[in-house]
Amino acid sequence: MNKTFRWSNLYLFAVFAILYAPIIYLMVYSFNSGGTMHSFEGFTLEWYSEVFADTRLLIIVLNTFVIALLSAAISTMLGVIGALAIRHVRRRQPRNALLSFNNVLIVSPDVIIGASFLILFTMIGIRLGFTSVLLSHIAFSVPIVVLMVLPKLQEMSPSLIDAARDLGASSLDVLTKVVLPFIKPGIFAGFFMALTYSLDDFAVTFFVTGNGFSTLSVEIYSRARQGVSLSINALSTLLFLFTIVLVIGYYFINRRNSRPAVREGGK
Repeated sequence: MNKTFRWSNLYLFAVFAILYAPIIYLMVYSFNSGGTMHSFEGFTLEWYSEVFADTRLLIIVLNTFVIALLSAAISTMLGVIGALAIRHVRRRQPRNALLSFNNVLIVSPDVIIGASFLILFTMIGIRLGFTSVLLSHIAFSVPIVVLMVLPKLQEMSPSLIDAARDLGASSLDVLTKVVLPFIKPGIFAGFFMALTYSLDDFAVTFFVTGNGFSTLSVEIYSRARQGVSLSINALSTLLFLFTIVLVIGYYFINRRNSRPAVREGGK
């Protein structure tokens, strides 16, 4: 057992090393004064100051976060409604069919999704830019929220709803005072997942952006094609650190929300 435990630890260490070594390498060289990624010549914050001095880049950062927050908020509302609708389907076959349709956007290649949205927006006359990017991000984020919320709905006992109705609660009261508080961890999980997916998305956004509108992922790709610049390292490092802050924030929010449930279970 001890040998198995040690081998499992070694395996996990190797996996995390492979995953994080390129990121750490990128972050270290974002402080390199030499201007290349071949040899570290000295410590500098020049590349970070270059990022913050670039007005166009700051506008792109603002665009990225506006798109991410709006798409996450809207897709969370639509995803909760969709999860409630799927949960209320009584027959198993139609419910499984709806779940399969929901999962199509998740398992489909991003290139196909992006090309499909490009064709759709061109056909119906929506100009490529802020609106097209926002709509596409909402579309691929809704299924993620549904998958985050549905397990919490399935954990909820029907007796809770029956008890609330026996006490005279209306349908709105049942939804707002019983169902939504119970599935709140799933709602937060769906929101943060949608937010991170929107921030990281490149393939779909690359197809549907235009008219001078851009996001961080597309901008980093465009700059990388022009040549290696350590300002890209600095920008990527800032984005990675922000993602870590989101993950830590979600962890503490989820931990705080789980405490009342633990206390109620103890009682």
